[in-house]
Amino acid sequence: MAELPSNVHLTSHPKCLRIRRHSVYKDEKHRTWLHLVMGTGVLQVRLRQEDISSRHIRLTTSPLTSSTMPWMWTLHSGSKYVDPMGLFWRIVHHVTVNGVEEMILELMDDS
Repeated sequence: MAELPSNVHLTSHPKCLRIRRHSVYKDEKHRTWLHLVMGTGVLQVRLRQEDISSRHIRLTTSPLTSSTMPWMWTLHSGSKYVDPMGLFWRIVHHVTVNGVEEMILELMDDS
């Protein structure tokens, strides 16, 4: 019988995510996060915390998505982030799946 993924919901979020190179953000603990823009009608961004080599970054990311992303997110009031343009991003979920940390942010309509 196949095992179900082990999901753990997290309540401690990175305080700040800053873009460091093409499609890669770093948090205050110097952990790297790869982003993926999700097209659902509402702008959502999936961030996955993983160690990323320079060669891997070039093969898995697109310059188009990097140019449309904020260069920084700062944690605001514990449940959302604010970007440098003052737009708010709701934390849809922040989990660890089989030991890999993943977070989805959604641009809020009333930003």
